[in-house]
Amino acid sequence: MSSSTTGFAHTPDQFQQIARDALLLARHLGASDAGVEVSEGVGLSVSVRKGAVENVERNRDKSLGVTVYLGRRRGNASSSDFSAAALKATVQAAYDIARFTAEDPAAGLPDADDLAGPDEAGRDLDLFHPWAIDAEGAAAIARRCEAAALGTDKRITNSEGAGVSAQQSHFWMANSRGFGGGYASSRHSLSVAPIAGRGAKMQRDAWYSSMRAADDLAAPEAVGRYAAERALSRLGSRKIATCEVPVLFESTLATGLIGSLVGAVSGGALYRKATFLHDSLGRPVLADHLDLDEDPLVPRGKGSSPFDDEGVRVRPRRVVDAGVLQGYFLSSYSARKLGMATTGHAGGAHNMTLTSRLTQPGDDLDAMLRKLHRGLFVIELMGQGVNGVTGDYSRGAAGFWVENGRIVHPVEEVTIAGNLKQMLRDVVAVGADRYTLGTKTTGSVLIEKMKVAGA
Repeated sequence: MSSSTTGFAHTPDQFQQIARDALLLARHLGASDAGVEVSEGVGLSVSVRKGAVENVERNRDKSLGVTVYLGRRRGNASSSDFSAAALKATVQAAYDIARFTAEDPAAGLPDADDLAGPDEAGRDLDLFHPWAIDAEGAAAIARRCEAAALGTDKRITNSEGAGVSAQQSHFWMANSRGFGGGYASSRHSLSVAPIAGRGAKMQRDAWYSSMRAADDLAAPEAVGRYAAERALSRLGSRKIATCEVPVLFESTLATGLIGSLVGAVSGGALYRKATFLHDSLGRPVLADHLDLDEDPLVPRGKGSSPFDDEGVRVRPRRVVDAGVLQGYFLSSYSARKLGMATTGHAGGAHNMTLTSRLTQPGDDLDAMLRKLHRGLFVIELMGQGVNGVTGDYSRGAAGFWVENGRIVHPVEEVTIAGNLKQMLRDVVAVGADRYTLGTKTTGSVLIEKMKVAGA
């Protein structure tokens, strides 16, 4: 990978040399252990509104991070300057911080046996697909997307704009216990937000496509039309009376339930006992027909990586089997705090997929609406009303009221409420309408009953 073909200012060989120099400097100062990460990112973001270019943003970022250990004392310093003098000063700063930091029994690099070996760290997961696009080309794609939205129906009266983003980065990390690894990755996206109706009756919605490779992005016209159709479907929204009914989460929103579960069984929340799923290993956390799988090695996956943020090896695993939790999400630090072993999750979860043993191939959205029968189909959530400690859940919502398995009318200005611990156990069905949002994949999710506060 040469800098001339990627847009990067530095090569992997240069990053590796910087890392070696940093580790050598730390050793000469007397560090018992040290780690270093060198990274660089470049990108272009262009937005248009009503056909006119609104913003063109270019970014070029670089970072050097050094962590020094003096026994169980830890110091960290960073810089955006890669010069020899700055490198020396950064290592010295990390060392000085460690000298005056209190000892922490859980601090330290991962154990050598947990680190990914050269073959594991060097896996090619097909994550890097640079997009050679300029501002003019990006604006043209954004215009096509917005024009398709505006041309879908005369009731699409305005637009909050469309945007195209092309981002790529690479890094190298190494530590004094023999680990060295890094890779390049890319992420590109296209989005649009049309507005339907006029005056007080206006409704907006949005849609986007995000992929590692630009060739995998949805067609601009398809994104624009679908966003417009979503906005149009919300015209005539009204409140409903307060009730307690089944709630169907659109697949894009159902991924948030996976995120809440992962957060509740992650190291930081667990050792602080700040989670509604404390001490849940080996116990039911989901309905007994549900499985949750994790695979960090999916080619082109958004959550794919050959190792975690500490260099620890990663593996595919079943996190929840028939509703029962099989494993936590732990870094080396949180694992030590809990008296357990790292699971390779410094930096968070990888590619997660929620499935139900009851799902049939024909369980598309229409089938899920029939299973809902009478209740609320939610397509938008608002607010941050999720308490990770108690599990209490209360979010503003918009969507559609369903009777006899059919959408009757759009709904707005309601609040849905429950407790996540019970909600996760009350999942009745997962649709075959799978959607991947970031690192999480699921179909629409039907929950047996929730409180809906309306008029």
